[in-house]
Amino acid sequence: MNWYLLFIETLLLTITIDGETFERYKVYHVVPQTKEQVNFINQLHLEPKFDFWEDGTTLGGASDVMVAPELQEKFESDLSRNGINFEVTIDDVEGLIQQDRRDMFLSRAERTALLGQVTFRSFMSVSEQMAYVRRVAEDYPNIATLEKLGESYEGRDILILRVSSGTSATTTPKPVIFIDAGIHCREWIAPPVALYIIQQLVENPLNAYLYENVDWYIVPNLNPDGYEYTQSHNRLWRKNRHLTEGAGCYGTDLNRNFGYKWMFAGASNNSCSETFAGPEEFSEPETRALRDWFLTHSEENVKLYLTFHSYGEMVLYPWGYDTVLPDNFEDLHYAGQLAAAAIDQSTTINSRYQVNSSAILLYPAAGGSDDWVKAVGGVDLAYCVELPDGDAPYYFMIPAKQILPAVQETFEGVKAFHGHIEEISWYGLQDDSMILTRDV
Repeated sequence: MNWYLLFIETLLLTITIDGETFERYKVYHVVPQTKEQVNFINQLHLEPKFDFWEDGTTLGGASDVMVAPELQEKFESDLSRNGINFEVTIDDVEGLIQQDRRDMFLSRAERTALLGQVTFRSFMSVSEQMAYVRRVAEDYPNIATLEKLGESYEGRDILILRVSSGTSATTTPKPVIFIDAGIHCREWIAPPVALYIIQQLVENPLNAYLYENVDWYIVPNLNPDGYEYTQSHNRLWRKNRHLTEGAGCYGTDLNRNFGYKWMFAGASNNSCSETFAGPEEFSEPETRALRDWFLTHSEENVKLYLTFHSYGEMVLYPWGYDTVLPDNFEDLHYAGQLAAAAIDQSTTINSRYQVNSSAILLYPAAGGSDDWVKAVGGVDLAYCVELPDGDAPYYFMIPAKQILPAVQETFEGVKAFHGHIEEISWYGLQDDSMILTRDV
């Protein structure tokens, strides 16, 4: 380590960012083994003072919950009284956050990327992310088109990049893959995945085949206000930064705010809850921006929707609002398995993906973007991809050194999805100008 990096590390040990502290906060791992214990854990979900990092709302489902120091004694007593075994997996959350912040600053100090460039060795700021997307559109105007999807509550641009080789060579419109990331802003690994997909599509000539017969729309960061807040004030912030009129706390969980089965399950009407669904469906400018794109682009032939989250190594499909399956669940499961297998075969960080519906594999949660895109947006194949947390118990705080392997393996899964979309859209299709086949 050179003297400059040593200075940065020493500085980080002596200063704190002007924001919330999580000193002596603990994370507990609990697994209910009876229906009564499940009911007790589910009641805790209704309490905004508990932050569930992982929600196990079914029998045998694990939960990881962060608890403030003043609540820990009663929390442990209540668990014991209900016969629930627990394990403290993180003894001091603030220590973990400081390690994460030190990792972020050191990785940034080591990089030489200029504004407009992209890096996968440190976590970029919102302005750096958007500068890169704007530069790509300027440098590759023949294939990359940048639009403004909308604005966040605090007025930041939400950008969407289209990657395309041009209009369809047939009378059939080209299939579209739509991707967004960062809706839960503390899940920092999600935007780099979107940016890596952009880089590989636009700047790597070997991947030109990926947009020859398929168009792409990519939103790198759907919650820029929240993301910026996690970098400057509260690393664990999850929601957007809108203070609803009359509310006691800031922020709405954007992935509970979409207008399909809104508030049906897994959401809260308490503004201080991490899963606050907002005062009404689509109350937030960020969710309205995504909704309006789909409603005003009905001519687009969107065949696949991917929203990237963290963590858990899961390919989740609807429905999320309840443990019921859509009519095409076999198609959803098959395509999800293709992507999961591609990731598992390429991983260098021991990722092992599971595939199932959100409510069955994870937990019931209504108001998610993937449910709405499928039910109202009319996209048959819609997924929430829960990205890896790396080789240490960082949860959604994957270390910067593992950004690159995480985005690389995820891109292999995205390519598998692309191959499936291309096949079901074009294989054996014949019209006056084109026959497209795939090698098997």
